[in-house]
Amino acid sequence: MGKYTLVSTAATLLCVGALTGLTAAPAQAGGAPVKCHLTFSMSGWSAIYQHAEGRGRVTCDNGQRATVTISVHGGGLTAGKFHVSGHGDISNVYSIRDVYGSYAQAGASAGAGSSGTAQVLTKGTTSMALSGSGEGVDLGVAVDVFKIEPVR
Repeated sequence: MGKYTLVSTAATLLCVGALTGLTAAPAQAGGAPVKCHLTFSMSGWSAIYQHAEGRGRVTCDNGQRATVTISVHGGGLTAGKFHVSGHGDISNVYSIRDVYGSYAQAGASAGAGSSGTAQVLTKGTTSMALSGSGEGVDLGVAVDVFKIEPVR
């Protein structure tokens, strides 16, 4: 009788665990994605290696907001010094926490004086349509990492 009770208890626990997993998964999958927006300003330089830093603000449609730091690092055939102000629309996130991290970008730009640029960056399934304009000299092609971190 003890063996039957043990097997019955184990089977019951497995069924409860499976049902708990089934009910939790749809609740997470059913959460509506939010749209987040980034505004930023940064300046930097590039001479084969590109580096820029700045600050920005993220606001999400669900009311979440944060001041953030922005950094761009990369390599490629670039040369120049620049200042950029811009904004980004971030999609496929469920919380402002999903915005933070490193995004990959690959782009080309060429300009002197004032110029504008638009790129799409990705971080897993999260994407950001980034656009900006700035002043300076920037020439070349670069593959970069665009990093967003909360100000602590």
